[in-house]
Amino acid sequence: MKNYLDFEKEIKALEQEVDGLKSPFGSEGISEVDTNKIRTTQQEINEKLEEIYSNLNSWQRTQVARHEDRPKANFYIKKIFTQFTLLSGDRYFGDDKSVIAGFGLIDNKSVLIIGQEKGEDLNSRIERNFGMMRPEGYRKCIRLMKLADRFQIPVISFIDTPGAYPGIGAEQRGQASAIANSIECCMSLTVPNISIIIGEGGSGGAIALASSNKVIMLENSIYSVISPEGCASILWRDPSKSLQAAEAMKLTAKDLLKLKIIDEVIPEPLGGAHRDPESIAADIKHSIIKNLKNFENYSKDQIYDHRKSKFLQIGRTQGFSGSSNLKDGELSYTESGITKLKTHIEKNKLIYGGLVLVGIATLIAVLS
Repeated sequence: MKNYLDFEKEIKALEQEVDGLKSPFGSEGISEVDTNKIRTTQQEINEKLEEIYSNLNSWQRTQVARHEDRPKANFYIKKIFTQFTLLSGDRYFGDDKSVIAGFGLIDNKSVLIIGQEKGEDLNSRIERNFGMMRPEGYRKCIRLMKLADRFQIPVISFIDTPGAYPGIGAEQRGQASAIANSIECCMSLTVPNISIIIGEGGSGGAIALASSNKVIMLENSIYSVISPEGCASILWRDPSKSLQAAEAMKLTAKDLLKLKIIDEVIPEPLGGAHRDPESIAADIKHSIIKNLKNFENYSKDQIYDHRKSKFLQIGRTQGFSGSSNLKDGELSYTESGITKLKTHIEKNKLIYGGLVLVGIATLIAVLS
């Protein structure tokens, strides 16, 4: 059974009409299927999808990112990689079912695959904790990332989580330090790491595995420091202001690409990834292979410096720039002319103040 969002009511009615037309059993028994009517209605559905999905606001994209039918990490792992070998446990406490991790092959190359998994139905979602990782999940990922780094195996991460699990047990077992250590591990790798945000990229639960050389988002995915509902509750004390919060947070792929927080956006099929999972899986595979090839001739130090420079540049396009006089990947600080002038005046304000007073005194003397 298909699930529909609030703004897809017209599409739901049309698709139900198509399903009825495809059935040869009418009110008067078996009848001929009207293929022309089916074709016309299907065309109308495509036009409606084009109209709706080309004008989605940030809150509607958030709803699409959370869609129940949206392909999850487990689906992509099965479709994209071969000979996947699942590995479990953090060697301290236990295993975390909300994250799938193991080694596999893509284009006959070994990679470490990490996928935050929300689950497909109610039972699997409860088992997977709705994709919210606990400390043991992050420690499992750290253990495997260090293993991959030792054997020079690239790391591929699929991000899809509302955030790290905030339960008492998780906090008691060191949730904050586990996230911090995971970020540190991602940043210190000497192998390429690529993160694909396939649904929700929420809070530190996402950034713990998305501190990568390349951060890629699907067109209708989101990536933010907090959920729109959480932001609205904090700023306006009103969760119903989620639309305003979503617009202000710039959490969509288009906005984040413009801000240079992410590196690439993968377009989704008409109506979202859930309408053509096979197609979007093929596009993700192509993107992974392409980005891995870009790093083939990089040395360990160059891979590390590339990642370091990428994150240093975020939010500093007005103040930091590359320089041809520096080594590849290094940054230098450059001030704009206005900033230089302000700094100069601030440093010499006593001198300029004295000159102004002298000027005023001279003007008074001349006029008198």
